[in-house]
Amino acid sequence: MLDEIRVVLADDHAVVRAGLKAVLGTAKDIVVVGEARNGREAVDTVMRLNPDVVIMDLSMADMDGASATRELKARGAAARILILTMHAEDEFLVPMLELGANGYLVKNAADRDLVDAVRTVAHGGQYLQASAARTLAKELKRREAHAGEREQYQSLSERERDIVRLIAGGYSAPEIGAQLNISPKTVDTYKQRVGEKIGLTHRADYVKFAVKLGLLSG
Repeated sequence: MLDEIRVVLADDHAVVRAGLKAVLGTAKDIVVVGEARNGREAVDTVMRLNPDVVIMDLSMADMDGASATRELKARGAAARILILTMHAEDEFLVPMLELGANGYLVKNAADRDLVDAVRTVAHGGQYLQASAARTLAKELKRREAHAGEREQYQSLSERERDIVRLIAGGYSAPEIGAQLNISPKTVDTYKQRVGEKIGLTHRADYVKFAVKLGLLSG
């Protein structure tokens, strides 16, 4: 059990950081040891100070919260990561948990839940609001239902996956070629390979496949 929980705040708004610091200041076992204005500063500060928890905003300039989380995990940072964001859980929750975040809290609940969230993740738990937990359960159920399609998708090469996403997104072969710096003829070759591997032929097949796997979200 930690006697003192050392926290780094990462948010691009000084007023928000001040507010979070004030909320955390009501807890005798939590101390803010550092602040960061963007994701790059967050990575540098966490690696330098080695806090127990970093409270990470998602929308920041010069490396956003998702990229900073990915970088911290890649560099082996021990800090637990609590995502604090304005965004709805449906769009960002699962991707952030997959990146290695340990908790997810919407900013409008920070005054009420922030201290509990920090304590939970600091002591090895995962913090999710009730609405976020429901979203996670729904996503896991959806993924289980489409495990076969996900296995098919994973069998494709990275370029073939690009082709699947772009065709499902409504792009033509010339447009796809321009995005990927390949010729339309090469795009058609990749489409043929995809068809041979997982049976997609018409654009509608691509769209249905992509929707099942959530490839078109955002």
